[in-house]
Amino acid sequence: MSLSHITLSSGRSIELTELRMSSTYGGMLEGYPCKPINDMKVRSLQRQAERAFPSTPVHLVPPSREYQDQTAGAFGPVEVLPSVACIGAFRSTAVAVELDPVLHRSALTVIWFQTGVDVRSGKDADLVLRSIRWEELAQD
Repeated sequence: MSLSHITLSSGRSIELTELRMSSTYGGMLEGYPCKPINDMKVRSLQRQAERAFPSTPVHLVPPSREYQDQTAGAFGPVEVLPSVACIGAFRSTAVAVELDPVLHRSALTVIWFQTGVDVRSGKDADLVLRSIRWEELAQD
């Protein structure tokens, strides 16, 4: 059973089979959101995804970065990522047309950031997810 179905801009339908969400800055006790901290968080999510789903390729959707009008600290200006970090396992039909669609599926693990906890479906899904280049990134 899938958690969500998303129709990509290319017309391909993909299904979300597993989703891991976390607060982007949950547990941050010291410091402030800035480029070095954010880069560390993104790398950490990539490692988590690679460990959790070792048999599928991992794709990072580059997060938006918002710069606030606050005085820069020792590590540079305040830079804020969207509040929810997501790792999702997606499946679809095979990429290679010569493969039997009954026996073969394609898979891709995607990391993205969003502002809330809702994951919309179909053509209403977030544009960053609908824009995934499945044929280039997924693996049969």
